[in-house]
Order: sequence, then C-alpha cells, then structure tokens
Amino acid sequence: MKLSLKKIASLVGGNVIGNDSFIIEGINSLDAATQGEISFFADRKYKESLRKTKASAIIVSEENLLFKGPQVVVSNPVLAYAKVASIFAPPVPRYPGISEQAVLHDSTRIGKDVSIYPLVYVGEEALIGDNVIMFPGVFIGNRVKIGNGTIIYPNVTILHDCQIGKNVIINAGTVIGSDGFGFVRDGPVSVKIPQIGMVQIDDDVEIGANSCIDRAASGKTWIKRGVKTDNFVHVAHNVIIGEDTIVVAQVAISGSVHIGRQVIIGGQVAISDHVEIGDRVMIGSQSGVPKSIPSGEVVSGTPAMPHRLWLKTSGIIRRLPQFNEHLRHLEKRVAELEKNL
Repeated sequence: MKLSLKKIASLVGGNVIGNDSFIIEGINSLDAATQGEISFFADRKYKESLRKTKASAIIVSEENLLFKGPQVVVSNPVLAYAKVASIFAPPVPRYPGISEQAVLHDSTRIGKDVSIYPLVYVGEEALIGDNVIMFPGVFIGNRVKIGNGTIIYPNVTILHDCQIGKNVIINAGTVIGSDGFGFVRDGPVSVKIPQIGMVQIDDDVEIGANSCIDRAASGKTWIKRGVKTDNFVHVAHNVIIGEDTIVVAQVAISGSVHIGRQVIIGGQVAISDHVEIGDRVMIGSQSGVPKSIPSGEVVSGTPAMPHRLWLKTSGIIRRLPQFNEHLRHLEKRVAELEKNL
C-alpha cells in the first residue's frame, strides 16, 4: 500500500503542510517509525520522541505544529491515526474456502466466500453468513446464526441457539452461551436452575480474548450494536449492554444488570446483580458497584461514589492511622479533664 499525503489528508478530513505529493508506505509509532512511514503526535509529553523520530510525516492538531517535515493537520490526531492505520493494516489471513478437515453438519447453511480453517466444528441447522472467517478450533453449536463479515478467532466456543450479528469480531478463547450461574438452595444442596435462554450479539461488536458471555436463564443476554469489550470480561446471564459501550479488561458484570448506551467501564470493575447503569456513565477502574447509577454520572471507588468524593476519600484513607492516634490522644485528655472536674 502506497498513498500520497494528499490522499491521506482527504481520507481523514485534514490539510497538508509541506509536500503533499510525498508517498507514504506505512504507519508506526514515533519511536519505531522509519523513512517512508507516517506517525502521529497528540501529547506534548512525547516531545522528545517527536524530536528524535525518523518518520517522514506526522499527523498533528493545529496547536502542535512542532515537526519540521510534512504534516497532516486534523482536529483529532488519534482518530485520524486509527483511520490511517486501518488502511495500512494487513488483511485478516483467510483459508481458501472450507477445509476438508472441518466438520460441518449436513443441515448447516453456508454463505458465499466463507473461510473455514481445519478443525472447525459447525453443528446442526447452523446458519453461517457471507465472508465469515472461522479459525482452527472454533466450535459452533446447533442452530447458531452468524452474520456476514464476522471474524471468529481460534478456539472460540459459541454454544447452541446463540445469534451473532454482522461484522462482529470474537477474539481467541472466548466462550459465548455457557450456562449462567443459577442455583437454588434445597437445604445444604445447590439445585441447578436450567439456563434455557440464549445470547444475542448485535452488529459491529468486538469481544476480547478469553471472555465469557453467559446465556440467559430465560430470554436473552444481549450485547447491543457497537459494544467493545476487552480481554477477560465476564458477562453473566440476562445482562443487557447498550450501544457503543466500552468494557475494559477483567470486568465482572453480575446477572440481570442493565447497562445503558455509551458507558465506559474501567478495568477490574465489579457490578452487583439487578443494577441499572444509565447512559454515558463512567466507572473508574477497580470500582465496586452495589447499586444503580443515574445517566451521566462519573463514579469511582468501593462502594462506588462520585469521582471527586472518591478522590477526597482515598486521600483521607492514607491518613487514617494518624487520625486514629490523634483521636486516642484526645480521648485520654478528655478523660483526664473529666476526672479533674
């Protein structure tokens, strides 16, 4: 792939300062870029990396015109970098057609231009859309539906009756449709509640590696359009995650939680069952969420509280031993005063 700076600027809605006919052959970080590659600069703490970079051109914003060579000026350099990187990124490798070492049930319906690697298993009455890619070790259960353009990486398991939309990416090792954790006590014995629902994943979702999305006890666990989850995320039964929400690594979402649109959930957050999270909520990393959060709130801590309050609280926590010692001293003085009175 070779593109002129003029072409790159037109693709990202920017303007070129310098030689707009210069040809770019790749993209890289400031530290790793070489001659013929483009990089981006969005944070002044990387000024030293910008000074030393061997990149031929830089994507920058209007207020950061520090590079001496050609520059593509945009309003959001990080977003522009992502768009340019998608152009230069190598395509997903495809197996040519359907491997003879894949096992497909006779009742399976397969779309056009699919790529099915060796050691894939597809069960009864499954429906596989056009241009789907399935890597080795993928298991597709009975009656699963997979939309056009979806990519399923190695060792992914999608169990029976689950539905996957179009242009979904499911990264390696993920399990979709495992039983929800549902039990009822009969004295000392835990009796399993049958998990007879399913999982629905809508279009343009990406699921990180080694994640688990449990099927519903009844009805569906629902991951809506545009959701992006990181690695090692657990989504329990009957959870609903709204459009364009971001879930960072090691998050655990308990059963029947409803999460709104455009929510950002930081790493290692734990959310209690039957909680509702409003639209555009931001939850700081390592927070514990025991109750519902209204739309637009920014919270942190355990239990989760308004972020500014958590910053004050966490500062006080470090001083608690000092406060405790001071309190004991005051108690002794008060006791002596009371004795003298």
